[in-house]
Amino acid sequence: MIRTNPTAEQARTEPTIVAGSGRVVPSWVLLALVCLGQFMVVLDISIVNVALPSIQAELGFTASGLQWVVNAYTLTFAGFLLLGGRAADLFGRRRMFLAGLGMFTAASFVGGLAQSPAMLIGARALQGLGAAVLAPATLTILTTNFPEGPARARALGVWSAVAAAGASAGALLGGVLTELISWRWILFVNVPVGVLAVIAARTFLPESRMDSQHRSLDVAGALTVTGGLVALVYAIVRIQTHSWTSGQTLIPLGVGLTLLCGFLAIQTRVAKAPLMPLRIFRSRPLAAGNAYLMLLFAGMFGTWYFETLFMQRVLGYSPLQTGLAFLPQTILIAAGSQIASRLVSRIGSRPILLVGTALSATGVAWLSGITSGSAFLGDLLGPFVLVGLGMGLSVTPATVVATAGVPREDAGLASGLLNTSRFIGASIGLAVLATVAANRTTGLLERAGSTPSSVAAATTIGYARAIEIGVIILLVAWIVAALAIPPLRRSPVSQTEPLGEMDATPEPVPGADLELAEEVECA
Repeated sequence: MIRTNPTAEQARTEPTIVAGSGRVVPSWVLLALVCLGQFMVVLDISIVNVALPSIQAELGFTASGLQWVVNAYTLTFAGFLLLGGRAADLFGRRRMFLAGLGMFTAASFVGGLAQSPAMLIGARALQGLGAAVLAPATLTILTTNFPEGPARARALGVWSAVAAAGASAGALLGGVLTELISWRWILFVNVPVGVLAVIAARTFLPESRMDSQHRSLDVAGALTVTGGLVALVYAIVRIQTHSWTSGQTLIPLGVGLTLLCGFLAIQTRVAKAPLMPLRIFRSRPLAAGNAYLMLLFAGMFGTWYFETLFMQRVLGYSPLQTGLAFLPQTILIAAGSQIASRLVSRIGSRPILLVGTALSATGVAWLSGITSGSAFLGDLLGPFVLVGLGMGLSVTPATVVATAGVPREDAGLASGLLNTSRFIGASIGLAVLATVAANRTTGLLERAGSTPSSVAAATTIGYARAIEIGVIILLVAWIVAALAIPPLRRSPVSQTEPLGEMDATPEPVPGADLELAEEVECA
């Protein structure tokens, strides 16, 4: 049970908890609500993938412009996540949860009505902004209400399973909605769910926020990092039609790097309450966990993107068939996350990460052997099984590493940083892999012509080349897990220990402080 009526002593030492009439909230209700919010956020990253050919045909997207249906969401999401995490800490996690969910739901409705590429991309960007407010609130509500130890590990296991499965389940749900109704319902479906979630959150979620007299937000930091990422991805995309040394590529690349340098300057010298205080990276587990997640999603997100396009454009699958083909991944991601949540407190995160990443890399390497004549059972099912299980085993321990030992006052920052790392990696990885695939396909078609068979073969070879780059990225992620993730330690790190003292601190044992927490609760 999560009690929302603190004692005077708790009010002095913990974030302020505000709830009406001393309501007692069952922990499963809180967990269900935050998981629903996170599921919606992650689902809308992948749910559009299966619908991309239908969207392109109806709204007239170009081949290079189509990826912006995905990246408009992920880039805005990544750029404003840290601001969303800070806002949750300062102005209330429940309040920001409701604000983000409301914005996300409204933007989904507008996107479903889109009549042009610009209107859809704009709606997707607004969705990303709403998600950036909502997502850090979900993880912060979880980490500030579940004590570090087995209780939090189990809750993070559920949260991670829902988040990871949402990425893969999006393909299934997107396929069903696109084929049976219309691609527009991949966005409209969020409206009734969002409205019901807002009502439930207003009723059951407790309010909490960080005690602070300085309630300033680093808006300049959020704008510069978002602008820098957009310009950087735009420069990468331009390589599909221009060389690295052309002005069309160098100008946006220079703008992006300048804005990102400006962001760092704002964080270190200008902002009173910086969006991303660099001191937080003195925590070795946090820095390693975020680096790992960035690489993991850089390799995997583009792979999912090409899986959906390959099955529809080359193999001729319908949207529904494509969605059903993702079902093994969906099931195994959820199963792997639950297995990882039970093992992480016993053997630590590093061994699970090494196994999970190796499985994912093996599956992606197997997938890179696709041909225009590939069959599902012989050529796709095996890779999908390995990728799904590997992803499920990887996300939960990485999340535990990236949040373990973080002081309560930095919980919003840590959760925002964790999600930022995921989706910066996803956005840049997709841009790089899409550029590699397009360049390879274009080069082949210039020599082979544009007959249906040559187009299918060239497209497949382009996708395979991009997937091979994904394998390399995953191997780098494995190296990071092996060398940078600290081993399990038998004594816990205090929740209030300064981050600067954690440079070489091994990973704390989730659960070592649970008995003490229960004794304090009973007292």
